[in-house]
Amino acid sequence: MSNRFSVDKWAAWGPGLADQTAWQRWLTHPTPITANDKPLLDEMPAMMRRRVEQLGRAALQAAYWCQGAQGGEPVIFASRYGDIRRSVDLLQSLARQESLSPTSFSLSVHNAIGALYSIARGDTSNYIALAAGDATAPMAFMEAMGLLADGAQSVLLVVYDEPLPSVYSHYATHEEFPRAWACRISQADAQGISLRRADTATPTELPPDLAVLRFLTSEQAALQQGHWVWSRHA
Repeated sequence: MSNRFSVDKWAAWGPGLADQTAWQRWLTHPTPITANDKPLLDEMPAMMRRRVEQLGRAALQAAYWCQGAQGGEPVIFASRYGDIRRSVDLLQSLARQESLSPTSFSLSVHNAIGALYSIARGDTSNYIALAAGDATAPMAFMEAMGLLADGAQSVLLVVYDEPLPSVYSHYATHEEFPRAWACRISQADAQGISLRRADTATPTELPPDLAVLRFLTSEQAALQQGHWVWSRHA
């Protein structure tokens, strides 16, 4: 089995960045994001859509834009922090000895967005929720390559994150904004993209997941992001 993959389709959403052209322009010349819009997410039933805040809507929008026509493929939702703002709100409510919202709690868990996507589509395929620090994006692709090696024809990956709440902002290493991107990958042979671990780590100017997106959507020959090396084979 090949350990290389190809990107068959990709989509991304961020404030003021709603199509591939805008994203490629921004990834080439990153500038501060000042817009504060949110996805329309018309694909999801209104009753479900109203429960989801900006980050979840971004992840779901990217997933809908990138999903296969027939469905039935494994899906990986990967986020370093998940809906951490909702989690912090719940913790602060606990500290004040206030009652917690069952809806807010149910949407704070890391697999909540993937579960909503599955329910809305009536899709009982393999869904995975993943978090791995600044290696979240490469570990999602490693998981996806394992699924391809196990027989999946394609895998849908959704990577999403947002700025840390102020109480945790001193841990931030990059300027962040709410965003989500998705891609469908399939197995490749001699050509395609490979991923391996390096002994030493290299930082990137962009948040780790966005550095990966820039590599995947460009003709860049290689990228080292943290301990991971991405290579494009012609």
